[in-house]
Amino acid sequence: MSDKLILSLDTGDVTIETFPDKAPDHVARIKELAEDGFYDGLTAHRVIEGFMAQMGCPRGDGTGGSGQNLKAEFNDVSHQRGVCSMARAQNPDSADSQFFICFDDASFLDGQYTAWGKVVDGMERVDAMNRGEPPATPTKIVKFRVAA
Repeated sequence: MSDKLILSLDTGDVTIETFPDKAPDHVARIKELAEDGFYDGLTAHRVIEGFMAQMGCPRGDGTGGSGQNLKAEFNDVSHQRGVCSMARAQNPDSADSQFFICFDDASFLDGQYTAWGKVVDGMERVDAMNRGEPPATPTKIVKFRVAA
């Protein structure tokens, strides 16, 4: 199975290389949700300039998920530009379907959030996402799929 995902936003396609050696359960769950079409049509509900773009909430407000929490898989991947990591509540084992992509150095998150991948192509399409919490016109996920 491919170690890459294609995140098709309404700003264009973004290729993400996954880290199954660093976060095997998170990578498997993201792939499963993508293959099931869970993410298709969802919006980026929290996009903060210089920090990150967060998406994957079925409610569009940061309070929803797929209903399956994941045990944290903290690892040595530093939260730098293009790194994909799981959003979570206060409980370290509360990650579900929401994830974020870092715009810039966010190394203060290292060891506290599960990094599971990195954008290897199309970061300019992430940069083009509408900003806000939530954005007035949120960027949409057209399709999220495992690369062929």
